Amino acid sequence: MLDCVIIGGGPAGLNAALVMGRTGRKTILFDEDKPRNRVTKESHGFITQDGVKPSEFKKRARTDVQKYPSVSIKEERVEIIEKASGVFRIQTKGGTDYMAKKVLLATGLRDVLPEIPGIQNVYGTSVFSCPFCDGWEMRGKALAVIAENERAFHMGKLLSNWSGDVMVFTNGYQVLDEEKDILARQHVTVVEEKIEVKSKGGQLTSIRLQNGQEIKREAGIVVTDLVQSAPFAEQLGCEITPNGGIKVDSFGRTTVEGVYACGDTSLSTPSQLVIAAAEGNKAAAGVIMDLVEAAFLLEA
Repeated sequence: MLDCVIIGGGPAGLNAALVMGRTGRKTILFDEDKPRNRVTKESHGFITQDGVKPSEFKKRARTDVQKYPSVSIKEERVEIIEKASGVFRIQTKGGTDYMAKKVLLATGLRDVLPEIPGIQNVYGTSVFSCPFCDGWEMRGKALAVIAENERAFHMGKLLSNWSGDVMVFTNGYQVLDEEKDILARQHVTVVEEKIEVKSKGGQLTSIRLQNGQEIKREAGIVVTDLVQSAPFAEQLGCEITPNGGIKVDSFGRTTVEGVYACGDTSLSTPSQLVIAAAEGNKAAAGVIMDLVEAAFLLEA
């Protein structure tokens, strides 16, 4: 019987595994190795790790975790998680079953890009999803915000922190009203025509409008839709927030006893390495506290 199974080997899951290891609790971390940041060349905003390649960060993190003998890392896909009599059965794609007292979901989110010709060619190289992660590298350039919903207003304002030349492209959607005037007062232009993204070798060169006009742009931000990467939270009956995240308390406890979640699950903060790692730490602490509490209740 395992104390905990962690699903997902990103910064949240790995930091949770580290905390579990340092308590000596028998834990398996399952990692399918399909991280959301696989298109990212560098990660920023994490003190002592600024500019680290995601692959290098993962390598270092695994080395840290593997110092603790109670934790195993398995590169397997989990297919089924079921709860019965307070215990969880975890089945992998290979058909192997594991039993665990607790399950910690760190499966993260998946970006769904808008259906705009050419957007795939620049995502992760010159067009990104988080200005806090990549804004510094874009500073002073001719920037584009590509957004098909009301978040165009927020992102247009935010990106102006890094450049005085920001244009918002809504790809034919009329999602802003008086917000256009507010943006214009800070020299942020809104373009509502259908667009195509032009690039060379992954580098954004221009935004082509439906009327044939091309507007030179050098980098930018695209607002993506975010969906849960795995169906386990809903399958287990965890409450989902209105914005699609998993509802958790301050220690990662979901609304289902014994199930915890961390990382890019709440959709409430900027998606950054340091935040995901911190949430993994807190969720693992929640698991340990509940395991200890359960032991004392059994003795009472």
